[in-house]
Amino acid sequence: MTGTRSTGTAVLRAGLDIGGTKVDGVVLAPDGAVLARERTPTPGGAAALLAAAGDLVGRLAARCAGTGTVGGVGVGVPGLVDPASGTLVDAVNLGIGAGGFALGPLLSRRLDGLPVVVENDVNASALGAAALLGADDLALLSLGTGLAAGLVVDGVLRRGASGAGGEVGHLSVDPAGLPCGCGQRGCLETLASGRALSRRWPGRPGEPPDALWTAAAAGDTAAVAVRDSWADAVAAAVAALVLTLDPRHVVLGGGVSAVGEPLRAAVSAAVQRRAAPSGFLRGLAVHERLTVLPAGQPVAAIGAADLVGAR
Repeated sequence: MTGTRSTGTAVLRAGLDIGGTKVDGVVLAPDGAVLARERTPTPGGAAALLAAAGDLVGRLAARCAGTGTVGGVGVGVPGLVDPASGTLVDAVNLGIGAGGFALGPLLSRRLDGLPVVVENDVNASALGAAALLGADDLALLSLGTGLAAGLVVDGVLRRGASGAGGEVGHLSVDPAGLPCGCGQRGCLETLASGRALSRRWPGRPGEPPDALWTAAAAGDTAAVAVRDSWADAVAAAVAALVLTLDPRHVVLGGGVSAVGEPLRAAVSAAVQRRAAPSGFLRGLAVHERLTVLPAGQPVAAIGAADLVGAR
């Protein structure tokens, strides 16, 4: 038994955000309030990951005993996901070999048949951001190792016909540019991702993510140049999202979002520089739509929990 059953009457939703180093878990009340939150290190290998995820859900449910019953679990994971089957198609970042991993069905079996929904972590983060902002129309641009967006339209996650909705990072803007992992050259991911920023400003071990912004604010001309050119590339990704989807909110997420307001300010300035020659773009006021994910919030885990019962 995993401890997912309780004596309460409310139906609760659990959400897990499985990352390369940690699994972040929450339980949500029917009104969306976070009732419990726990973290555990991400172990290597499929069997250990299943055990860790199941145990975490059990501990979360036990903490909510008497409040309600966990009625389902949503899971956000990096990589390619088949939401219909709950299969993680590409699990390299989690130390799981090729050939697919039936995460949803296997975790459900471990949890005594509790329904489990699996989704890409960026999509889960978009749903979590929508919940936290009280918004039903947004694009979350994840500035992490890669570059991708989660899209929420009229409160519904938009994956696209083949699941490629939001893959703005693989828009090639310079065919003679750097090679991208997708096989193209000059993709936005090679210019505007967290990895691209680290390549241009490596920093030092243990240095905080806002070190570049601190250096730029102190007048370091090299830091200013890196910050602004990288922000220009992010602005191009923002423009691509706005000109295709026209979302009311554009949320900056991913690892670089830990920088906070200075990140938003740098991208906002870049967006306005890009729009300056065009009355059409200025009229869209894209810079006014920008926000940054709030620090310390379990956004992806909340979004994963919101997947429960959403199909």
